[in-house]
Parts: sequence; structure tokens; C-alpha cells
Amino acid sequence: MERSSIFKSRSIKIIKPSDMLPDLLNKKTRNILLISFVVVFVVLIFSTLYFYRQYTALKSTPQSIAQEELKKVLARVNQLIVLPPNEQPTLATVADPEKLKDQPFFANAKAGFKVLIYTNAKKAILYDPVSNKIVEVAPINIGAPQANLPAPSQIEEQSTSSKGR
Repeated sequence: MERSSIFKSRSIKIIKPSDMLPDLLNKKTRNILLISFVVVFVVLIFSTLYFYRQYTALKSTPQSIAQEELKKVLARVNQLIVLPPNEQPTLATVADPEKLKDQPFFANAKAGFKVLIYTNAKKAILYDPVSNKIVEVAPINIGAPQANLPAPSQIEEQSTSSKGR
């Protein structure tokens, strides 16, 4: 009996979830949350559009990044050495210097070095963009194979025979 009297004398209070949380459901708070979500959503939409446009521009003109990099490298190298005028060089980047170690031009090359190749001027320039230094400059032989060129003895004979006449 005593047990039943204990339960009857105490009142049981039912706690609602809204009573446990701070007052998040009032109108002012709801409006602030709604405005915040809308602002975040709009920012996400605009950033998505921006990056999509950048992606499509890059996809339509993949050479634009290469041209920009070439302009930057040429501007920096031109401060260090006189470059051949009226010629657009080919730009290459050293990716694996170990594969190039057997070539004397690349003896001091490291990954990330830039190579400017001027075919008309027959010149190659190895450039370190990190330290902004020219590492190597060398002549290159592109084009006519050696078999088609006259031998040096033939050139001397032709020049001496033309003097005698």
C-alpha cells in the first residue's frame, strides 16, 4: 500500500522536446535560419556556375594555359639573356631528369626545369624557374641529316678551285 501512495502523491511532469531545446522555433530565429540557407544556396549556385565556365573555357582552348605559361617563362628568361627575335620557341618541362642524364645538355637538370627550343636560331635554353637562372645554353641540330651535307674536303676543293679560275 505504501507504494501506491508514493506514486499517487508525486506528480509526473511530461517533458516535451521543445522544452529541452532553447527557443529555436520562434519567428525571428526561423527567419534568420531561412535567410542563411538561401544565402548559402545562392553562393553555391554562383560558385558552381563560375567554375563550370572556367572549365568550359579551358576545355575549348587548351592551348591558352600553355601560351600563358610560355609568356611568363619568356618574360623571365628575357631578363637574363637576349632571346632570338621574331621566333616563337617550343616550351618543354623536364619531368624525369634521370632519363636525360646521358645527354650533356641535361647533366644539371632537375624536375620542373623549363627548356626553350628555338628551331630557326638552332638554340636550346635550359632554365630553372625556382632560382630564376639559366642553367645551360646549347646549339641544336634540327633538320637536314648529315648524309645530305657535303663533306668538309669537298667544300675546301670547291672553294680552292673557284679561286684558281
